[in-house]
Amino acid sequence: QQMEVVKDTTHIERIGAHSHIHGLGLDEHLNPTDDTQGMVGQLKARKAAGILLPMIKDGKVAGRGILIAGAPSTGKTAIALGLAQELGPDVPFTQLAASEIFSLEMSKTEALWQAFRRSIGVRIKEETEIIEGEVVELQIDRPAGPSGIKVGKLTIKTTDMETVYELGQKMIDALAKEKVTAGDVIAIDKASSKISKLGRSFSRASDYSVRGPNVKIVATPDGELQRRKEIVHTVSLHEIDVINSRAQGFLALFAGDTGEIKPEVREQINTKVAEWREEGKADILPGVLFIDEVHMLDIECFSFLNRALENELAPVVIMASNRGFSTIRGTNYKSPHGIPKDLLDRLLIIATTPYGEDEIRKILQIRCKEEDVEMTEEALLLLTMIGQRASLRYAIHCITAAQLVSAKRHKASGGGGAPKGVQKVDKEDIARVYDLFIDVQRSTQYVAEAEQSDDFMLPTTTATAPTTNKATTLCSQQQQLLRQLRTKRRLY
Repeated sequence: QQMEVVKDTTHIERIGAHSHIHGLGLDEHLNPTDDTQGMVGQLKARKAAGILLPMIKDGKVAGRGILIAGAPSTGKTAIALGLAQELGPDVPFTQLAASEIFSLEMSKTEALWQAFRRSIGVRIKEETEIIEGEVVELQIDRPAGPSGIKVGKLTIKTTDMETVYELGQKMIDALAKEKVTAGDVIAIDKASSKISKLGRSFSRASDYSVRGPNVKIVATPDGELQRRKEIVHTVSLHEIDVINSRAQGFLALFAGDTGEIKPEVREQINTKVAEWREEGKADILPGVLFIDEVHMLDIECFSFLNRALENELAPVVIMASNRGFSTIRGTNYKSPHGIPKDLLDRLLIIATTPYGEDEIRKILQIRCKEEDVEMTEEALLLLTMIGQRASLRYAIHCITAAQLVSAKRHKASGGGGAPKGVQKVDKEDIARVYDLFIDVQRSTQYVAEAEQSDDFMLPTTTATAPTTNKATTLCSQQQQLLRQLRTKRRLY
């Protein structure tokens, strides 16, 4: 049983590339459903992730490797983040871009070790004596002089008993800090004198006609006032490593740069955690380490992962790659997904497939809702077509830009006073953005033509000009679409 601490928090929301993802979109039987929790399509990949989900939650799977492989813009990172949302805050989830480890002021293997240790949680249990009950009356005697000491009395009760406690200066200050008044249900830790306000009693809930959103209404505790309670703290192995390897203790966690940690320290901590497990004082929570763009790792890192996955304190490692046959970094050998075959043999591979027209349309609708943009049906159809011919990411980037173009157009036409929601994005706004910002295929065609005409200051290299038939065909399609947009012909 865990004590609840009510805190005032300020939530800051920002719209990110995957801020619309709230889970894997699974039903109670862990089967994927269409268009829920921000997830669209990729039913087989989400089903595979749903099979792993209960095993990770129960801590039955550790030291396993999973590879999510597929083309760009097929939802690999979205599936990993959806899995993190489903696991909840209790299961550690660490996200790492493979290129990050090359920019840190420590060795590559140390950076990976720290990422592994961040993904392993330790749930530490301890018993403490607390006083828990409803405040009946709080009396504070303030001295007349400035140098006097405050004294007071606290009357606290449960459904079975009532007791009066005398208060000193320290307890009075703690009660004032928590703004405790008669009718509040509180818990006092006898060892640390920490006071936690659990909520407002049912019997005193009607004292105020208006209350804040963070005020909880709770029942008056029953039984004795003093009781023993089990408190659970969840920390990661890396946090324990840092606390025990630095002179400033837990304050080192706020310094940012933790530096390299000696293997001897980790061995001692592993031994101590094993003792806690045998004594029943702690549980191990194998979490998830997500390595994005894993093909950016080199052969040394892959060799380390091979050994680290066999460690008994290893998390579930999920990797993502959008490469086909690619050169393994640090070697001259090519391998599927840019990963050595001996490591691939250890991995469960989940494949993602390109989105269809209906799925692109649904994703764009979700992103419009997330970015608070209203769009006409014709504009959405046109943006879906652009997402098919160019890329889904390009179409998503066009949403906010088209809204700004729409707002400018309405202002120029005299409709600037209209509310934001009334200014719907039309197909001509999409056409304007498509004309202003070029996509990858048109950029490729532009570079190829510029290199052939010697318009670049730098000389071209032998690995130039991707002017293959496929690129030329795609670019001709883009040019045809652009001409249709400029003449405002009907596309559907």
